[in-house]
Amino acid sequence: MKLIFSPASPFVRKVNVMRHEGQLVDIISLTPVQTTALSTDPAARSANPLGKIPALVLDHGKTLFDSRVICRYLNDLSGAGLYPKATLWDVLTLEALADGIMESAVLMVYEARLRPEEKQFETWVEAQWSKIAHALDALEQNEFTILGGDLHFGQLAVACALGYLDFRHPDRNWRDGRTSLDTWNKMMQDRASMQATLPEG
Repeated sequence: MKLIFSPASPFVRKVNVMRHEGQLVDIISLTPVQTTALSTDPAARSANPLGKIPALVLDHGKTLFDSRVICRYLNDLSGAGLYPKATLWDVLTLEALADGIMESAVLMVYEARLRPEEKQFETWVEAQWSKIAHALDALEQNEFTILGGDLHFGQLAVACALGYLDFRHPDRNWRDGRTSLDTWNKMMQDRASMQATLPEG
């Protein structure tokens, strides 16, 4: 199998974390691409008609895409048990929250990097940050009790989202007023799978 990826993508990091947690590093090779919302790498387009990453090309040539699909597949393949049946819908909902944080954070990056400065829409950027802030506040206030307890992939997805905020938006200081979430995040970031998948670029 091979993973079409960019090391800066938080969605790719999710898959890479599962790759490590499921002990699949040796059977999934990495194919790096340089792709943006305005310029799609041919390898990404070949693997996924949408041209988005990550995309996992299976040994028989079929491709899986969308990080949630790939992570579920790799979890089942490895038997990692990171989507426990008893709490499955809570875990998936937490993962969806993490993905929403990532999506808004990536859109903020696109606005700054891909639009000419005179066309950047600051109100829209702040609206994206507002979504992130509300999600972080909900996590801080323990509205998602599934954040605690035994390890599952919803937790790892949130850790990837917080790592991306540190990577691309350090000036936003997401930790301000969120000491419980910060403490939890420090513990998660120390995991070997998180340390092995630090974003680059």
